[in-house]
This record gives sequence, C-alpha cells and structure tokens, in this order.
Amino acid sequence: MKEISSPNNDLVKDIALLLEKSRVRKKKGLFVIEGLREILLAIQGSYDLEKILYCEEIISSDELDQIIGLREELNFELIKISLRVYQKLAHRKKTEGILAVSKFKSLDLKYIHLNDKPLILVAEASEKPGNIGALLRTADAANLDCVIIANPKTDVYNPNIIRSSVGCLFTNQVATGSTDEIIEFLNRKGINIYAAALNENSILYTNPDYRESSAIIVGTEDKGLSEKWLNESLEKIIIPMEGKIDSLNVSVSAAILIFEAKRQRAQSL
Repeated sequence: MKEISSPNNDLVKDIALLLEKSRVRKKKGLFVIEGLREILLAIQGSYDLEKILYCEEIISSDELDQIIGLREELNFELIKISLRVYQKLAHRKKTEGILAVSKFKSLDLKYIHLNDKPLILVAEASEKPGNIGALLRTADAANLDCVIIANPKTDVYNPNIIRSSVGCLFTNQVATGSTDEIIEFLNRKGINIYAAALNENSILYTNPDYRESSAIIVGTEDKGLSEKWLNESLEKIIIPMEGKIDSLNVSVSAAILIFEAKRQRAQSL
C-alpha cells in the first residue's frame, strides 16, 4: 500500500489544487470528497472513485475496515497519509481522517431520467456554495426527481458545495445548462413551469396544482429570475411577506414551495 508522509509530495499538491481551483477540476475531470458519509453516498450514487486517502491517526479501525472491504469491488487506490498531509488537505474542524478523489459525472440534461409526473427544482444563476448545498439538502429531503442549475456561477463539484450539501450532491439527480436549454427540456417533457417572482401578477404559491409534472424555478435573492423564465412560466408564484423585508433566503423559499407541492401530492394519494 502506498504511503505519503510529506505535504510537499506531488500528489498532495495536485489534490490541493483540485480543492482550490475550479479550472483544475474541470481540466482533469476530478474533484475531492471529504468525510466518510459523503464518500459512501458518492459510492451509492455510482461515482467512480480513483483514490481514497486515510490518516490512521484519526480514522477509526471500523471505518477503515469498511473502506478496505470496498476496495476490491470498486478498484480504487488506497493511500495512507500522515497527519501533516491530512491537515493540509482537510477543511473541516471536526475531522474524520478520510478523503477521496473522484471522477466527474456528466451533468448534461440528456442523462436525466424522469418518472411519471416528476417534481423538479431549477435554480437560476446560483453562485453561493452554501445556498446550492442547502437547495440540494432540501431536494434530498423532499425526494425530488431532479435538481437543475441554470447558468451556474460556480462549478457543482466545488468542495464547499459538497460540504454544505452534506453529500446530497450525490443523492440527487443533478444537471446544469443554460436557461434556454432547460426551458426547451422542460417543454419537451411536458413539465409545467412555476416561477417564484415578486411580480404584481404573481399568484399565491398555494394556488397552483402541482400534482402534474412540475418544475419550481427560483432565482437569486438580489436579482430574482430572468425575464425568460417569467415569460415562459405557466404561473408566477409568490410567498406572502408580512414583515419589513420582501424576500427570503433562496433555499428557504425553495423549501416552502417544494413542500407545498409535496403536501398536495400526498393528499391526492
């Protein structure tokens, strides 16, 4: 088994660049996963792991045995690293002693498989990794059919997205595309578009019938949705605000809208 003790090792430097640079991740088609739960979720999500690195001084023997048991089936390289190396690469305050390097999955819309009458979340121009992570957690909690990021401002394999999603990046079907591409996809699939918007002609978010194929579209807190989404939507929907501010965090808004749709669908069973 390979062992690395120096933080100046070339592989350690390469992994550090994957953590720091989106362009490096995209060029190599690789990204880094930190934490046992996240790694196991990635495996369940059929991600192809190239390497798993562990620090014997931190990881428990039971957790290490679990990973070793998967090595033959999944054919990843297992590398023992020193505490100094792990501390260079890990970002969490509460460490688990394990990291993985995984290949990208394609995020093309053509790979999305939808069931009958799907419920989809679309987030346009999302930039903050924390918001994207929270949206993915909400999507996982609601067991949505798909999450689509329109015109993304950060790459989905950003380590902060993986961290803030608590691995829910791997439990959801995720795709990216331009607004035009996604609207064409939704229209071709016969999916009703409901755009969250603070417009005068927006209707109360509880009014639409989400029991049919539905996509809930949310934008950024400062700019909202582009005109294209507003023009292409079946309905523009609004969450009434009774305080002094006129908007909620995008992940909070999405959760309210998604679980209203889930409530309607549960009542129709």
